[in-house]
Amino acid sequence: MQDLSRGRGRPLDWDAAAYEETSAPQQEWGAEVLDRLVLRGDEAVLDAGCGAGQVTERLLARLPRGRVIGCDASPSMIARARARLGDCAELVVGDLLELALSELVDAILSTATFHWVPDHPRLWRRLHSSLRPGGRLEAQYGGHGNVAAPAAALARLAGDERFRADLGPFASPWRFPTAAEAQADAEAAGFEHVKTWLEGKEARPADMRGFLATSVVPRELAKLPAERREDYLDALLDELGHPDSIAYVRVNVSARALGADPRA
Repeated sequence: MQDLSRGRGRPLDWDAAAYEETSAPQQEWGAEVLDRLVLRGDEAVLDAGCGAGQVTERLLARLPRGRVIGCDASPSMIARARARLGDCAELVVGDLLELALSELVDAILSTATFHWVPDHPRLWRRLHSSLRPGGRLEAQYGGHGNVAAPAAALARLAGDERFRADLGPFASPWRFPTAAEAQADAEAAGFEHVKTWLEGKEARPADMRGFLATSVVPRELAKLPAERREDYLDALLDELGHPDSIAYVRVNVSARALGADPRA
């Protein structure tokens, strides 16, 4: 297996088993992004931020004669994906900001990942350098206005006397670009035929508490002592009014690396 981390400090690991159980909204949206990716079936495709491998499994079904590389920064996510997929995909732990594949790929798919990466210009350069000339990219991640209500609640709770000593001042862990910003990032990195658009989504998970813990506040929970985490989730649900759904905004990107299309 390749080690894509190149010595950088490891980011926060995830509770992969819990995420797999609660991330049905992300998996549904990811399947829609996969449907946009035109494939013959014999390509090499990178799943950038493959998580526990649910969308990767769907991607594999589209590539009966191809090859899939799944990359994620979380060791527990890769372990979960490996348990799901076995040897059907090459699965690696790695930081997308240090992405260095041994061979260029024909396409990149990414869902629910890029908003966790702090340096988008560098990220897009690494993605572009991983694609063959003319290679395709289809991605979706958090866009401007994403999870606005939870973000405001997190900022309020950071000042709550029960949690502020552990949490410190609130700093958003995400980058949620506008469609114009996402397009500029991709084009500056060398992509062409870039199309970007924002899309409103509604997450209506069966287990809202578990969903918030695994998809929205894993970084906050990691800062808190174990005995304070349930209190924090109680407080967050109170701040949000115990909702049945969370409003999301996704930015979609369809693009092609500069050069001739290898399928031509």
